[in-house]
Amino acid sequence: MSLGIAACGSKKKDSGGSGASTSANKTLTIYSSLPLQGDSRPQSQSVVNGEKLALEQAGGKIGDFTIKYSSQDDSTAAAGKWDAGKVSSDARKAAQDSSTIAYLGEFNSGASAISIPVLNGAGILQVSPSNTAYGLTRSGAGADKGEPDKYYPSGKRTYGRVVPIDDIQGRAQATYQKDEGCKKVYLLNDKEVYGKGVASQVQIALGKNGLAVAGNDGIDTKAANFRTLAQKVKTSGADCMFFGGITDNKAVQVFTDVHAAVPTAKLFGPDGVAESTFTSKISPSVQAVTFITDPTIDPKLYPASGQKFYADYKAKFGIDPEPYAIYGYEAMSVVLDSIKRAGAKGSDRQAVIDAFFATKDRDSVFGLYSINQYGDTTLDNYGAKTVKGGKLVFKKVLKSAG
Repeated sequence: MSLGIAACGSKKKDSGGSGASTSANKTLTIYSSLPLQGDSRPQSQSVVNGEKLALEQAGGKIGDFTIKYSSQDDSTAAAGKWDAGKVSSDARKAAQDSSTIAYLGEFNSGASAISIPVLNGAGILQVSPSNTAYGLTRSGAGADKGEPDKYYPSGKRTYGRVVPIDDIQGRAQATYQKDEGCKKVYLLNDKEVYGKGVASQVQIALGKNGLAVAGNDGIDTKAANFRTLAQKVKTSGADCMFFGGITDNKAVQVFTDVHAAVPTAKLFGPDGVAESTFTSKISPSVQAVTFITDPTIDPKLYPASGQKFYADYKAKFGIDPEPYAIYGYEAMSVVLDSIKRAGAKGSDRQAVIDAFFATKDRDSVFGLYSINQYGDTTLDNYGAKTVKGGKLVFKKVLKSAG
């Protein structure tokens, strides 16, 4: 079945805002914006596949509405990762398309910090399959000044996500590090919205759980190596290191250099490195001391619908999915469900936003969850992973501490 990768409908500016409807016909477009170049490509392509699968299984229609899918790339070959200009362009393209009903993205939280205000101004529902940065939806400890209000110029919330946020991941990391015997942890981050934010949440959680924090330094992502920083980790006496960041921002080099300087240290990473382009590139000796958290758990622990997703994905695409594919599937699914619950107002942007925020006890591939007033999911599981043979290996479900 064709999913209409090219967006349909007239490309005229919509006044947007509260209650704005899409084009008068019965064809609606859901945009996706993900980094399809660089280290993130395999993960992002897997997310796109999950989104396509959900739409295909819905028959490409919701009630009387035909749903078209438009996949956009928010990265550039030159950057090798998401690019601010491309993110802005993708968001404007969706905002100016009168057929747009929703936008799935971005993959990176820093990218969403750029696209949320654009889409919020147009009154378009945005659902991320992967953003975890706390400040995109919440204020308080771990959020930067002005967050989250600065992202919502309309004064109304239009953004949500289907993945648990980083205060939960921070507590899960603290649990994992404590379980692995860490006493003193050195934090590094890539200075992006996501990396800096998750490192801050880990720092907060470590303090609450009695683990010492040796430091929290931002790295220069343009540096050829991090041997000087690695020596700083060694001199601090830290027995563990946490890197807040994404694979694209030299994660392999960070882990390699810290391991060379402190071979006995255990190295922890968040969901930003939970992908094959990271796990397959670190050496076996680094793999042996690497521990990662991401929101996916063993497929056998999901309900029947979740297990079916993995079987259907493998059958259709011929490979096992990357971790965030199931979240791409769910992001599309909850948007389609929101359009369905909007009923005859399925082409009314505000009605679909309202339906999304009214999501309660949704029976999903993860089990039951709701969307709270901030746009966050009530899901709170994180998986503890190790790395073996270049692949992530599930260890246990982490229940966040304190």
